[in-house]
Order: sequence, then structure tokens, then C-alpha cells
Amino acid sequence: MPSTPGFLPTSRQLRTVLFVAFPDMGLLDLTGPQTVFWAASKALAERGQPGYVRHTVSMEGGLVQTAEGVVLQTSPLAAFRDVPVDTLVVPGSPDIEQVLARSGRLIEWLRKQAEATRRTASVCSGTFLLAQAGLLHGKRAATHWAMGDRLRERFPTLTLDRDAIFVREDPVWTSAGVSAGIDLSLALVEADHGHDLAMTVARELVVFLKRPGGQSQFSELLQSQTQDHADFDELHLWLADNLGRDDLTVEALARKARMSPRNFARVYKQKTGRTPAKAVEVMRLERARGLLEDSKRNVDQVARMCGFGSEERMRVTFQRNLSVSPSDYRKRFST
Repeated sequence: MPSTPGFLPTSRQLRTVLFVAFPDMGLLDLTGPQTVFWAASKALAERGQPGYVRHTVSMEGGLVQTAEGVVLQTSPLAAFRDVPVDTLVVPGSPDIEQVLARSGRLIEWLRKQAEATRRTASVCSGTFLLAQAGLLHGKRAATHWAMGDRLRERFPTLTLDRDAIFVREDPVWTSAGVSAGIDLSLALVEADHGHDLAMTVARELVVFLKRPGGQSQFSELLQSQTQDHADFDELHLWLADNLGRDDLTVEALARKARMSPRNFARVYKQKTGRTPAKAVEVMRLERARGLLEDSKRNVDQVARMCGFGSEERMRVTFQRNLSVSPSDYRKRFST
């Protein structure tokens, strides 16, 4: 049976998955999804059902070295010219710009192969390869949080979802950084074989089937959004020492910055990319994260120390920014 975008294999058919390798790719980008599909195949075999035929492929085949220095054995893409492919998994690279510059043949292969493949998925900066192949035009996509601005600048016709762990825009799936490839692959398995099987795999791998929260909880919320932020360094240092105060209004910050409130609000937003009120909220959130990770103070104490005023107000702030409660955040990240 030919493999076309409309071809939907039944639960009684083997599915061929190609994991696309290239020099300097991220190792876990590839091996994380490989492990999920391996575990899914094992669980399916125990149920007497066919699973996934898995192949690691590259342009020419042979040995491919990852960014971490591990060398993988691969099969040549040409060997699968007449094989119906169910799923393509494309990893990313920490040096994706150089990979793009030297991967013209691979990108052209991806463009053509995606037309004959039921679905194509990327992990981390692998999104750049799919976008370069023209597979994300007008679609929503995810990538590693630190590469979001570069993705938007290079491919303005896609819509970046900065917080998503993965995004499904059939027939293309994209995911956030590195370990998010595991979340993506579990979702692919769930789409094929249902919740129970995906949960079985998640339990074996000791991971969330659907992890709570988005990737914002792993990013640096205080990362500057512009290059021109030094004008307020003194103010930020003062704020860091006074987050517990309940009078951090625009007027108070403007006085500290020796500016009128109106001019301060305008210039601050222009220079930093956020309003003064949002800056205070983000700094309080960052301080609270640190205390939840490293101290034994209870959640209410942390909320008052960081200037939230109450545990409920801090909970709302965590949910709005990180999609997770302070208590759940502590369970996941506390040392």
C-alpha cells in the first residue's frame, strides 16, 4: 500500500519510523524519541500487536557524530526510497545555523519525503529544518525557548508558541527543547494506540505522559528582551533588594529612576520590552522560584517575603506565567 498523507495504518500494521541523523545533531533529541517508540513496540508486542519498525538514517548512511561526540551507525536514506514511511523524526542541533547552511540536500529530501509520509515531527531546533523545507508555512510551531526569537526572525510566516512543550499541526508536529522530544513521542504513540498504551510507556520510562505546565517554567524569565537595558541596572538592583515592599508602584519606581511617572513608563517599556508592573511581577516570581527550590519556608512565607501579599495571589501569578502552582513547582524542582 503506498504511503500517502491520507494513508492511516490500522492497529494491525507495522509502522515504519525514520529517525533522521546528521552531523552535530543533539543526541537526546534523537535517542529520547527512539526510546519511546522502542518501549511502545515492546508493550505492543506483549499485547500481541505490531509496533514500530525503527531506523536511524542519514544522507549517505554510515557513522554520524552527534554534538556530544557520540557516534551513531545509520542507514542511507536511499535504502528507504520505496518503503512506506509512517513517521519522520528530525532532531535539532545546538549549532542549527551551521547545520542549515550545509544541509541543502537533506532539507530538499525532507520537503519531498514529507509529501509521502503520514506525519513529520521535529525536536528542539529541528523546527528550523522543517521550516527551511517549507513545512511550517502558516502553521503554529514550537522550539527551544532560547531559540524562539531566531525562529521568528528567520521564518516570519509561522506562528511561534513560546510556551508549548509540543505543537500538533497535522501532518507536522514540533516540540520544545531536547527532553520535550519524549513528550512529543508519547503524544504520537497516544494518537496511534490510545491513552492506556501511552501511559504504560510513560510509567516504564518514569516520565509524565503530559507534564504539567509549559516550557516557561524552565526558561529564564528575567532574560532581557532587548540589548538596551543597562539604563535601569541601578533600579533593578534596588528592586531586587526591596521586592517584599507593597508600594512598588509606577510612581515609586519613577521616583527612584528620577523620572516623571509617564515618561518612566514609556521609556521603561521601550527599553526592556515589558511594563514596570510586569517587571516587578517577573522579579517577584523569579525570587519565589528560587526560595521554593532552595529553602524550607512554607508557600505562604515565600509569598509574603516576595511581596505577593498572599499565597493565593502568588498561586495566580504562577499559573498565569508558568501554568503550574507553587506547590507543584516545589515538588518538581526543590533541591
